[in-house]
Amino acid sequence: MPALQALRPFAHREYRVLIAALAISIFGSGMWAVAMVYQVIHLGGGPLELSLVAAAGSVGLVAFVLAGGIAADRVPQRLLIIGVEGANLAVIATISVLAMAGWLQLWHLAVGSFVLGVGAAFFFPAYSAILPRILPPEDLLAANGMEGTMRPMLQQAAGPAVAGILVAALSPSHALTGVAACHLAAFITLNFLGRHALTAHPEHGTTAAGTPKASLLADLREGIRYTVRTPWLLWTLLWACISVLFLIGPIEVLMPFVVRDQLGGDSRMFGFLLAVMGVGGAAGSLLTASLKLPRRYLTVMMVCWGAGSLPLAAIGILDNFWTVAVAVFIFGATGGVGMVIWGTLLQRRVPGHLLGRVSSLDFFVSLALMPVSMALAGPAAEVFPIWAIFLFAGGVCPILAVIAMIVARMPDDELSHPLDTPAGVERMPGTERTTAAGD
Repeated sequence: MPALQALRPFAHREYRVLIAALAISIFGSGMWAVAMVYQVIHLGGGPLELSLVAAAGSVGLVAFVLAGGIAADRVPQRLLIIGVEGANLAVIATISVLAMAGWLQLWHLAVGSFVLGVGAAFFFPAYSAILPRILPPEDLLAANGMEGTMRPMLQQAAGPAVAGILVAALSPSHALTGVAACHLAAFITLNFLGRHALTAHPEHGTTAAGTPKASLLADLREGIRYTVRTPWLLWTLLWACISVLFLIGPIEVLMPFVVRDQLGGDSRMFGFLLAVMGVGGAAGSLLTASLKLPRRYLTVMMVCWGAGSLPLAAIGILDNFWTVAVAVFIFGATGGVGMVIWGTLLQRRVPGHLLGRVSSLDFFVSLALMPVSMALAGPAAEVFPIWAIFLFAGGVCPILAVIAMIVARMPDDELSHPLDTPAGVERMPGTERTTAAGD
């Protein structure tokens, strides 16, 4: 049954421990997003101070995500994940105590935001790399789908809602204490991961001769070299870079003006549309988790991403709330399907000793252009009408998806490297370098 397919990873004890800790941690991240805002305001800060505190987290994430990927391939992932959660706990607990005592200052929040960003840079490559070590290949799709389902529900909905209630009923400092409690619970839970997860990949940190790698830079070059030489991987990342550049700015910066000028709505309507997009992402992720990996996995992934961008092309001319809601729901759902397949492909086709670095490269190229897209969206709206910007963004991404599929010969590649057969299952990451990536 499809529902049972989505729950298969829960048969494994290590996964139950890991996903429980992840759920608690991302719930706490959702609480932090709201608690931090109102704590800044409580301290007398305005938009500038809030921007600086929020930007500190982004800087920490972008600056260290490549280092996080290298660490995930060198250091046992269990230790890395527990260490990150312990650091998060120490920082947020300190901020909570300072806030309760009335000693908290804005720079404390900025430092805390920066540390949380650095922690995320190390946590998620390690999380991606540890999944293939605790789950069989056929359960990875369901595991990635489960993460994609719960992330918008906990980080974008439940966490912020609970923090908002605590802020309104008590104070921002109480909400910060709630964040610290989440990190404490996640830290305790992660310590129940089995000790066998301490063992690093046999190729982690060593060369073929068994001697230590020359440098961290050499590790990074190895990951980049592998990515560039693997067509399906390279062209998917290139498509992702361009789509982030074209789509994030219009959605985050220009959508509020569509809501105001075309739909006659306010911030509540904008927030609801973002929630609808998140629900779409969760629904798409859950659906994918409930099914088997498609035989034409690269084609399905790129078609979902490309065709799913088309509804955004019409947003600039739509004047009915429900049609816009349907458009963003489709965009979120198809994006969720694509992301679950993508995460699974990284874990099944990238050699295990490179998975952390390749995952961090994926993370980095996506993050690096987000602020650029948002910075360009405003000036672009001064030159072009908003409807034209949405039309271009939503229309060019499907074309680029087709180009990526053709240049990387994805239809041939996926048939040459099946993942829905026993032969495909046997190609565990790191066991067959010549076949795992379609070289």
